[in-house]
Amino acid sequence: MNIFPQSSLNEGVRKREVFGWAMYDFANSGYTTVVLTAVFGAYFVGVVADGAAWATLAWTAALSVASMIVMLTMPTIGAYADLKAAKKRLLALSTIGCVLATSALALAGRGDVAIAVVAVVLSYTFYAYGESLIAAFLPELARDEAMGRVSGWGWSFGYFGGMLALGLGLAYVVAAQARGETATQFVPVVMLITATVYGTASLATFALLRERARPAQDGIGANQVVGVRKSLARLAQTWRHAEDFRDLRRLLTCCAAYQAGISVVITLAAVYAEQVLGFKQSDTMLLVFLVNIASVVGAFSFGYWQDRIGHKRALGVTLTGWIVMVLLAFFATGAGMFWVAAVIAGLCMGSSQSAGRAMVGLLTPPDRRAEFFGLWSFAIQLAAVIGPLTYGILTWVTGGNHRVAILCTSLFFALGLWLLRDVDMARGQKAARAIS
Repeated sequence: MNIFPQSSLNEGVRKREVFGWAMYDFANSGYTTVVLTAVFGAYFVGVVADGAAWATLAWTAALSVASMIVMLTMPTIGAYADLKAAKKRLLALSTIGCVLATSALALAGRGDVAIAVVAVVLSYTFYAYGESLIAAFLPELARDEAMGRVSGWGWSFGYFGGMLALGLGLAYVVAAQARGETATQFVPVVMLITATVYGTASLATFALLRERARPAQDGIGANQVVGVRKSLARLAQTWRHAEDFRDLRRLLTCCAAYQAGISVVITLAAVYAEQVLGFKQSDTMLLVFLVNIASVVGAFSFGYWQDRIGHKRALGVTLTGWIVMVLLAFFATGAGMFWVAAVIAGLCMGSSQSAGRAMVGLLTPPDRRAEFFGLWSFAIQLAAVIGPLTYGILTWVTGGNHRVAILCTSLFFALGLWLLRDVDMARGQKAARAIS
């Protein structure tokens, strides 16, 4: 059985180009795995902010500021990318920005809150730009009936990149701890390792992935100011005709709800493990490594499954799984149950994120891919503001009660499951084809 059939791809698309596209997921997964999940979040709370009562809130607030920047700018950037056929060029700029800002995280030591916050805001902003731009290539590569599996190829392969960066970092941490070094000595090196993996792996994307879009024939030429104005006008037109895309709008609302919960897990799992269950840095990194293995299985196998049973039904199953995972984490009093919750989180992580990307791709008109994935990015970043910030506020007002905060996270997944019921994929696809 050929698990990577050529028939899944659009005419003229070669498998090596899909590999180049998937390599970007490989490249940027190290950032989410190491910086957001396993290492820097807990380091910021426990070392940079020295465990202050406001530390978790400060970490989530920094990420929320970055998310708000992306929310306000990415839809316009996406519209501009479509008009100028500039997805690949803008992707290169965002990659350079994220690699440099991730390297700057190495400058943050004990008490260097301002340096850490600025570097986090910049690195996450550029990371989110790249995530949206690379997603806009998916409908150019995959046939409609194979959107789920191709999205799953990229997402599952991406987790190997996260494991590579995390594995290299873990090896360095173990060796450093054996030498008696402290977190202020080994965490900066881990940040540099992560930035190096990101930059190096992304080179395959820029070597193999093609920009198939063509600039709009509207006479804007090289005038960047006019191009931005045209982009804003086009985005305004999309909002005015939002009713034509009501199923996409409903899906984005659903995504914003459940992604708020996912954002909590990504950015605060290590903090929860260390603050509530007493995990050490190396234990947390091993835990996240296991989560990545489970995510590979979830994203890859789920992609085929959702193409077969339907995207909406499959996403509903994963959201139910997320609710189960949060309840297990809430009731966990020892490492055993939390490890089980982590495996479920991994299976649901890869599958739910891959499903959302594929569903948006199916509901997107061909000539507005970057723009509509910019709206998807808006929803994701709105979630990244609401989810972690809610968690941070709850821990602050409850005097550091992380269990209450994680339990409330289940409400985001329940809301997403409820909103999903109003999405009609067939009607949404028909609307997208009518516009193209």
